[in-house]
Amino acid sequence: MNAWWLIIGMLAITFSIRYGLFAWPNLRFPPWLGRALHYVPVAVLTAIVVPGLLMPEDRLAMGWDNAYLLAGLATIAIAAISRHLLATILGGLVTFMLLRGLLGQLPL
Repeated sequence: MNAWWLIIGMLAITFSIRYGLFAWPNLRFPPWLGRALHYVPVAVLTAIVVPGLLMPEDRLAMGWDNAYLLAGLATIAIAAISRHLLATILGGLVTFMLLRGLLGQLPL
């Protein structure tokens, strides 16, 4: 039963936060808060991606045999050079698959 109370509590909090923005559409944030919120997507994406790059098998892997880390670095380079989202995604995927094949890590 505790799980249900947890789910109901999360629903109430999420609904109240999101409903507040729709209930008061003329609500304006102070400039300092707008600048701070500008960095939230980058921080969240970094928190999701970096552990997967550095710990692909639940252990720290900083060597040359970590295809995740090498492909991630290559993807960052592709993004910096091309500034094109589709080129970054495709380049990262191709680099990752090539590295996995060269390192013998493809699941067969």
